[in-house]
Amino acid sequence: MTQKSYAALVTGASRGAGKGIALALAATGATVYVTGRTQREGDAPLPGTVHATAIEIDRLGGKGIALTCDHADDQQVAEVFDYIRHNSGRLDILVNNATVLHDELIRPAPFWEKPLDLVDILDVGLRSAYVASWHAAQMMAEQGDGLIAFTSSFGASCYMHGAAYGAQKAGVDKFAKDMAVDLKPYGVAAVSIWMGMLQTERTARVIAEHPEQYAGFSELAETPQFTGRLIDALYRDPQRQQKSGLVLVGAELAHEYGITELDGRRPPSHREALGGPVQAHPAIVA
Repeated sequence: MTQKSYAALVTGASRGAGKGIALALAATGATVYVTGRTQREGDAPLPGTVHATAIEIDRLGGKGIALTCDHADDQQVAEVFDYIRHNSGRLDILVNNATVLHDELIRPAPFWEKPLDLVDILDVGLRSAYVASWHAAQMMAEQGDGLIAFTSSFGASCYMHGAAYGAQKAGVDKFAKDMAVDLKPYGVAAVSIWMGMLQTERTARVIAEHPEQYAGFSELAETPQFTGRLIDALYRDPQRQQKSGLVLVGAELAHEYGITELDGRRPPSHREALGGPVQAHPAIVA
């Protein structure tokens, strides 16, 4: 694998999965653009800001560039890509991670007894990923290289947190499958990565509130940086086009690439318990 520097954009990186992925890419010396809405501590119920993430990227040896962006606003998204084009002249990796996670998401209840606001994940999470990919694909097709990655989960297959969450995850999986067809002639790959249970600020809060329910969580959970290192390895893989259009279980991809958590742990695949991804049928109807 060639050790070249690159420019990456990670959406929704004030905290959580996006922040961890951005920090893992930063450790390679990459220029990492990060988007998020949170500019000051206290603006959101969970800790973290897009500017703090950029500072951590710098400390890890990368170049962090914070871009305030509400991914529900197409104009703000367009301005992000205009800035990247002007500042770097290229974009090598797009990680579509921005999403809306309602506080009621994990409360056990049928979907009609939860707030209707949970459907916002189909705007920021599904539609927003299409918009960002639309902009990124234009840049990547011009340069003849690139990787678009979607963060997804086993909720695309099994019942997990209700219909809105499941539809968003199944939707980004389908984006990866179909975008890969259009991008193939240009040398650009698209994949969707199923992450396992994640160690994030949100899950830390939930565990603190319900410690008995989440006993043993840390032994199974992945750090968000784990997925970031997978994305880096996939981008550097000279055979990455062979995986374009696939829905990949992160823990299984890690086994193939020989990647572990920094403490040596190997997060398990939950395929046996939760099911595995269904790959695209080879038929193409233009």
